[in-house]
Amino acid sequence: MVGCLGNLYDSLQNLDNKYIQPNQKKDTLLKPKSAASVPLLLINNSLVEKQFYKCPNHSDYVTDDPLTHCPISRTYVEPPVENVVASDKGLVKGVVTYMVLDDLVVKPMSTISSITLLNQFSIKDVGVLKEKVVTLGMDEALKLLKTSLQSKSVLTSVFMDNINE
Repeated sequence: MVGCLGNLYDSLQNLDNKYIQPNQKKDTLLKPKSAASVPLLLINNSLVEKQFYKCPNHSDYVTDDPLTHCPISRTYVEPPVENVVASDKGLVKGVVTYMVLDDLVVKPMSTISSITLLNQFSIKDVGVLKEKVVTLGMDEALKLLKTSLQSKSVLTSVFMDNINE
């Protein structure tokens, strides 16, 4: 397969069954009967309203957790993990964190897998690493799809071209 889109397929094929919901099978995505039967996106068409809270003296401090005390960080704050209820919808279990590599290989994330990845890329000083928060909307999803058919470094091409933004 051209680009690295095949890595997504291989990642799912190689994913241990312990990460799959008990009532689901990987073959639903790996060997679909028809395109209409593949639940790629579980999108609820109804709008979900989210309520945000601000510190009275700092209007640019925002959270969606009403229990957060001021002062809160200047960036958006997710609610604590214990307030999040895992969904039984979808193929994979919701309590596992996954990492997506530049070539679209997807793996369950753990401390060991992170250290292995740092060793693989010969990263000796973690201070040289940079974090970039990205927004994933329809435009970015289309760029990801197009780039995944043309490149082996999809995430870099789509999200890091404008690193100074």
